Order: sequence, then structure tokens, then C-alpha cells
Amino acid sequence: MVKRQTALKIRKTHRYLGLFIGIQFLMWTISGLYFSWTDIDEIHGDQFRRETVTLEKFQDLKSPSDVYNAAGITSVELKDIAGIPHYWLNGSKLVNAKTGEERSEISQKEAKIIAKQNMRDDLKVSSVERITEVGDHHEYRGSPLPAYVISYDSPENIRAYVASNNGAFRSVRHRDWRWFDFLWMTHTMDYEGRDDFNNLILRAFSLLGLITVLSGFTLWYTSSPTIRKVFNKKKKKKKNEKKI
Repeated sequence: MVKRQTALKIRKTHRYLGLFIGIQFLMWTISGLYFSWTDIDEIHGDQFRRETVTLEKFQDLKSPSDVYNAAGITSVELKDIAGIPHYWLNGSKLVNAKTGEERSEISQKEAKIIAKQNMRDDLKVSSVERITEVGDHHEYRGSPLPAYVISYDSPENIRAYVASNNGAFRSVRHRDWRWFDFLWMTHTMDYEGRDDFNNLILRAFSLLGLITVLSGFTLWYTSSPTIRKVFNKKKKKKKNEKKI
């Protein structure tokens, strides 16, 4: 049987480990409950978007090879930018498909029209802003810049993002998404990029969590009256056998 002094050390270790990582255990539990009770489509903001996006039908377009070196074309995408056809060539060149004019980016007015094509009619725009940089924790991190932020007057604090280089409707962000993002950060413990499950902090807390659980089992073993009775019976039996 474990000595009393050793048992006290195990109890003390278990208590302080529980106190140290208890908050993180709580955050893992809260975030896990939140993830399991939320609809990921709603988190993405699908409820604020149109079910179908109607695009213009275009005719009399220039051939991509007429507006750009045909030998240098590796990809072509036809885009509807505020009712005007554009080619997005090689993932880097925006060209008017009717005039052949190359453009560096779309205008603020066009970004607002693109957002209107994708968002529900009942949502009212409160402001439009062009952003050129974002922080590591920004809700638009990892997406093309510059971009236009279209904010809406709503309790959910809705924002839509449109890339300025090609007019792509990138994402919708709202209150519940931000809660999800914060809880995801606490769940993965990646406080920089959110999605790295191999970071040192998570590994360390996972290991400490395992030690805490094992110390709890050990504490139960050392303090259980049933285990103590069984141990004492075996000890008494051995003494009797020695006397015989």
C-alpha cells in the first residue's frame, strides 16, 4: 500500500493540476457544447444570403485570346461585375470582356452591387469601406486584399467581404460566427492562426490533462477504503502464513 506521505503528495499534485488546467478544461467543454449545438451553415451566414444568385447573360464578348496573349492563358473565368462581363485570367488579371480594358480593381460602387446580388434584400447597408491590411485575429484574415467591407444595419452586426482585385464575394461575418471563432481558438489553443492542432500549448495541456486524470485514479486507489481493506486482509494473511 502507498505510504501516507506519498498519498498526500499525490493528492496535492492532483489538486494543483486541476486548479491550473481547470479553466482550459471548462473552455474545451463549453466550446464543444457550442459546436455540437450550432448549425455550421448558420455560422457561415447562409441565412443572410440569397438562396439563388441571378447572373446576367452576356453576348458579343471578345475572345480571351484577343485581350491577352493566348499562349500565356492558363485559366479563364467569366465574372459578372455589376452587370458587366469580365475575364479573370490566370488568377491575376481582370479584363473587361467587351472592351478588352485591363483593370487593377473594382470600384466601391461595384462592390456594393455585388454584395446586393448575394445578400438578402431586407438587409440595409450602413457603410462600405476599403481595407488594405488586417491583423492575425481579424475575421477576414487569410483572404485576398485589398477588399471591400460592406456593413449592414442589424443586431447581428453583419459584414460582407468582396475582394477588390476580381469582385469575388468572399464571406459573410456576423455575431455568432465571431463567437464560434473565439471558442474555436480556445478549443485548439492556437492563439495565432486558429487551425494548428499541433501547437506546443495544446500538446502541453493535453499531457497535463492526462496526468491529472491518472493522478485522480491513483488518488482513488490510495484513499479507497475498499482497496485498503483488501490490502490489509492480504497483509494479515501473509503474517498468519509466516507464523505457521
